[in-house]
Amino acid sequence: MRIGELSRRTGVSERALRYYEEQGLLRPDRRPSGYRVYGDADVAAVRRIRVLLAAGLSTMQIVEVLPCMVDDDDLLVPICPELVDELVKQRDRIGAAIDELAATRSNLDAIIANER
Repeated sequence: MRIGELSRRTGVSERALRYYEEQGLLRPDRRPSGYRVYGDADVAAVRRIRVLLAAGLSTMQIVEVLPCMVDDDDLLVPICPELVDELVKQRDRIGAAIDELAATRSNLDAIIANER
């Protein structure tokens, strides 16, 4: 399938799909004309990429973890044991950022309360 069909099947823009290719997340075959050719496996790969992006991973991190992720029904499952440790670190980093933002919000709330 060409990029337009992959876009329709995944709901991801052609521009984003080209970006995924630039980042090494997708590796479509090329026709002699230069057109990208995608397979059904790329539909699943795009879904995994979207889930990992929504989980807060950068495209650089996804390049590393994507080969260690498989689909189990509608869930992503890591198949490389060392990956779980990295995902825990990522979750902890996000948790720390949330804590910092909550503290910032509390400080702002206090400033606003003092104004009234």
